[in-house]
Amino acid sequence: MKVSAIIPAGGIGKRFNSPVPKQYVKVSGKELLTYTLDTFQKCNSVNEIIISANKNYFSLLHEIKEKYNFHKIIKIVEGGKERQDSVYNGLISCSFEKNDLLIVHDAARALLSKNLLNKAINSAKEKGNAVVAIKARDTLVNNNNSSFNYVDRANTYYVQTPQIFTYKILKEAFDKAIAQSFIGTDESMLVKNAGYKINIVEGEFINFKITTPEDLIIFEKLQKNTN
Repeated sequence: MKVSAIIPAGGIGKRFNSPVPKQYVKVSGKELLTYTLDTFQKCNSVNEIIISANKNYFSLLHEIKEKYNFHKIIKIVEGGKERQDSVYNGLISCSFEKNDLLIVHDAARALLSKNLLNKAINSAKEKGNAVVAIKARDTLVNNNNSSFNYVDRANTYYVQTPQIFTYKILKEAFDKAIAQSFIGTDESMLVKNAGYKINIVEGEFINFKITTPEDLIIFEKLQKNTN
């Protein structure tokens, strides 16, 4: 069984207010993306890495690969209009067997721990898929202007990445989504749409997605404390 990671890194970071996309912003002298890639490079269970990105950053990604000896990176493919398109481009760029595992992880979740990654991989090997998520702690409301309702948080989760599926499941989910013109915000939505049960793996709050400049400040402080 081969284990491959697909890192969609094609976002333009509209909310980040930076001349370069957030995944290429430097923190302590290193592009944010390198912290994410380092976790997968050092994980013994991961065989290879595929990056989906804007072609304008291909040369930078090749420089990063060489500079940090990320030898597991086997493909850098062009991203698409939506995140879903970027992941699909990575999915079809290589050959896989039906039971191979595909890990999809956000480039901007740069504090993924090796323990959480290994836990998710082991769960996916056992159950066919694994979606990392954390239980909601805050009070949740649904406000659609005409009504204001509280959401029961007892069974509510914040979905994160990594999200891991067998090639068979993920390819089937994408094929069905394409046929239906269905757009999901992540791969778990596509897999659920294809009729599969999602296996949740308890995540970590530190595994947050860096979206705003304030998030980057938090990341920098946490990153220094973890070293």
